[in-house]
Amino acid sequence: MPKPNLSSASVDALLQLRDEIAEVLTHRAALLREELSKLGQQIGSKGKVRGSSLKGRKVPVKFRDRSGNTWAGRGAQPVWLREKLKAGAKLEDFAVHKTGASRKASSKKRRRAKR
Repeated sequence: MPKPNLSSASVDALLQLRDEIAEVLTHRAALLREELSKLGQQIGSKGKVRGSSLKGRKVPVKFRDRSGNTWAGRGAQPVWLREKLKAGAKLEDFAVHKTGASRKASSKKRRRAKR
């Protein structure tokens, strides 16, 4: 299909071209939605489509300050921690240290990862 010269086309011709393009795009979008819904049904029956297996899982707190703010060490550093680190504090100052008894209890719960 040759490229039309849009600069010399009339306003009516441009409006008609715009309407034709919108119709083609609408039809193509409907086809793609239909294909995606079929694909989603196939994948949905077998398992998750996307997302991390860790998303939403609670993890123990790794960092805490004196005012009670906590951070598990996942994601971006919270504002309270960034500000204190800029002020000169060290990350280790906020680390929550486990005692020996809690380490022994948690080691019993560990399972070996499947391969």
